[in-house]
Amino acid sequence: MSVAPVVRTTGGLVRGTLDAGVRTFTAIPYAAAVTGPGRFAAPAPAPRWDGVREATAPGETAPAPARAEFGGMDLSPVLGRGWAPRRPGSGPAPDAGYLTVTVTTPEIPAGGLPVLVFVHGGGLTSGTGQAPLYDGSSFARNGVIVVTLNYRIGIAGWLDIPGAPANRGLLGVIAALRWVGENIGAFGGASDKVTVAGQSAGAMIVAALLANREAERERLFSRAIIQSGGGSAAITAEQAALTTRAVAEALQVRATPEELGAVDDRRLTEALRTIGPVAVRPGDPRDTSLGNSPFRCVIDGRTLECQPVAAVREGRGATVDLLIGTNREEANLYTVPSGAIATMSETELLAVAERRLTNPRQQLAAYRAAEPESRPGDVAGDLITGTLANASALLTDAHARHRRARTFAYRFAWRSTAFDGALGACHCVELPFVFHQTGLPELYGENALLGTGRPPPGLADSTHTAWAAFLRDGDPGWTPYDTDTRTAAVIDEQWSEIDLSPHGATALVESAPRGDGLGPGGR
Repeated sequence: MSVAPVVRTTGGLVRGTLDAGVRTFTAIPYAAAVTGPGRFAAPAPAPRWDGVREATAPGETAPAPARAEFGGMDLSPVLGRGWAPRRPGSGPAPDAGYLTVTVTTPEIPAGGLPVLVFVHGGGLTSGTGQAPLYDGSSFARNGVIVVTLNYRIGIAGWLDIPGAPANRGLLGVIAALRWVGENIGAFGGASDKVTVAGQSAGAMIVAALLANREAERERLFSRAIIQSGGGSAAITAEQAALTTRAVAEALQVRATPEELGAVDDRRLTEALRTIGPVAVRPGDPRDTSLGNSPFRCVIDGRTLECQPVAAVREGRGATVDLLIGTNREEANLYTVPSGAIATMSETELLAVAERRLTNPRQQLAAYRAAEPESRPGDVAGDLITGTLANASALLTDAHARHRRARTFAYRFAWRSTAFDGALGACHCVELPFVFHQTGLPELYGENALLGTGRPPPGLADSTHTAWAAFLRDGDPGWTPYDTDTRTAAVIDEQWSEIDLSPHGATALVESAPRGDGLGPGGR
């Protein structure tokens, strides 16, 4: 009979579970629970506890609005099963809150193991580190410790409020990384072998971490992975104020920590459903996010001094090994299940282009000349995908130019068969392969992420192995990227390498003037 593992942390003893050679410790607080006005304060240390804390059941998740349906598509493997307000007496501990980590390790950690800290996506408004896809068991069996975390999302984490620190979600991730540095040795990990990784909104957070002075000074991580994100989607305080005003009007309160602190979590999350995405990009012709959230990282001069890509270009994060890339058809997640790919009008296409191109009519005409049979929805999807790919490429170039650490680029190209094969290599589709979770039943079905047919049997093995190699040695196994050759791995049933020179919609975005004008605060 296996004995439940017990580990001593800076907060006290925690008891986890042992199953099939993997130890798991859930809902360990890395910061104090946040309630009332404290939801808009900087993270505070988690209180210590006496005795042994049970870390055997999932904890709370951050308050979030009910998940939007993607044309009936089930995204619970990626985003979790939604927020459920805590009932009195439920949960692993009454004082835990949701600012917690889950730690997954080998049964008998040898000590000095590499560590993956994963930051989930969800548009900064949804998601949890406890989602099924982020099960770290496969990495643990390959000698890697995995730490997943919850951070403040939505209004609590990202609304820019006078009198409150900006980017509170980012501050939480920094607090979690500090917890890892102080505690991971007790779980068998090495604090000098920490890789921070993120996908989508989590990728934007990792880009901001590369640009953060405190994270660099404290050496909170030595490697980084950015999946489907770039470093030029941050906004100014003036732009963020548009969302702040919209939230205050929806709630009929003043935008202060005190008045917002008196609003309960349910009303805060409902306000997000009311306001929807807010136009926060005046004067910025290129939206380098997917444009589905009212929140971005805010350039506040403290946690974020400028666009992350500009900071990296000047040398921030230059000693951190970087693995970065995008999926070939990112936008399909948003245009295919919703039906927009078939129903979008020319007027709607122009609106998409005006948010992303400097000369939208001229550039669209050039694209049309090259692809005359494309529907407006096809063009919009290519443009959105190309914009994100370009943002990723700019950050890749900015990092590689210093040649002080290794840079590796990829493009995930395997196509899901969902929606009659139209979903393709969409946003999020790489995640089951990275975490080697392609066996999850909820990933399969006509309207599920991976479609009806099983993916190539070796693709999860090869992708997961490449990520694990990067976590261990900083080398996923293909040619490093440099500013001369721009080599990237194409991840598909048959792997290959390509030159990441722009093409198609990406080339249109690339042709827009660069300078330092990568959105507000570029330099």
